[in-house]
Amino acid sequence: MGMPRSKIIIVTRATQLASLRQKFNTRSQAKFQIVTAKRRELARSAASSVNIEALAEQAFLEVDQAADQYDAAILQLRRELVFPDFDLPVQLVDRDFLPNFFFGPDDIVVTAGQDGLVANVAKYAVGLPIIAVNPDPRRIDGILLPFSPVDARKAVHNVLLGKAAYRDVTLAEASLDDGQKLLAFNELFIGVRSHVSARYRLSIGQRAEHQSSSGMLICTGAGSTGWLSSVVNMASSVASAFGKPVERQPVKLEWEDQRLVYVVREPFISKSSSAELVAGLLEPGSEITVESEMASNGVIFSDGVESDALEFNAGATCRVRTAAWKARLVVK
Repeated sequence: MGMPRSKIIIVTRATQLASLRQKFNTRSQAKFQIVTAKRRELARSAASSVNIEALAEQAFLEVDQAADQYDAAILQLRRELVFPDFDLPVQLVDRDFLPNFFFGPDDIVVTAGQDGLVANVAKYAVGLPIIAVNPDPRRIDGILLPFSPVDARKAVHNVLLGKAAYRDVTLAEASLDDGQKLLAFNELFIGVRSHVSARYRLSIGQRAEHQSSSGMLICTGAGSTGWLSSVVNMASSVASAFGKPVERQPVKLEWEDQRLVYVVREPFISKSSSAELVAGLLEPGSEITVESEMASNGVIFSDGVESDALEFNAGATCRVRTAAWKARLVVK
């Protein structure tokens, strides 16, 4: 067997029911909140023949069953990985603790959740093998999740024996002039925490301009089907609504593609702001420079996780490029 690894880390995330129980203290209170909300929704929109009470109860039942399925999947996963051949400790870590969790250089990481959990984990477990498990195929599409809980045992074996197949996924990196850095599996967002306009100076190569916008995205190949696709959908729909149909073609880059895609959201043209540098490809070796002009609430976060963000207020400069590191996803 190959070099021993220190431990197996199973990364989990709270179910909807668990989150509601944490907020409202008890399962019965969580149920009351779900049923009441569904009852109000149906009362506004459902036909008179619809059994509102039955459907409201069904809404909670679905949440309850999803939680049961997830808990069963985690239990099965732990059984599969606590296996004599491995002789490795197994540790569970909740997604919320990732920003402060230390991964060892020889850890094997197993994620159990939706595709977004892989993105959340990858930027903290750089270079480590990530085995992504789909705990609920009936409810989760699982584009990034090739394994079931039962499959995870063989996947760990393959990693330990050096026989695993990987896809090395390109990451984006944002670095501030004070040395702080942030990696992204899907995309980086640069803007403000609220809905007011973000103001900054954007430089790409020899071109530069002051912009006022809803913020900008810099996306990887893995993220080209995520937030970026919604921006493409919006732009296409606006053009079509005003008589200029545009074929809705998603941006498609391979996960390993070294290029990044940048797009400025809702740029505003005024006497002090332009909109020439709105979208394009950032080639390997190139970088985007953003100088903040925001008095407060400027922020940079990645993969939708605002809780682990960099402050980006006036005087700060950010440089975005393709990261030197890769995320290593086990595919078989």
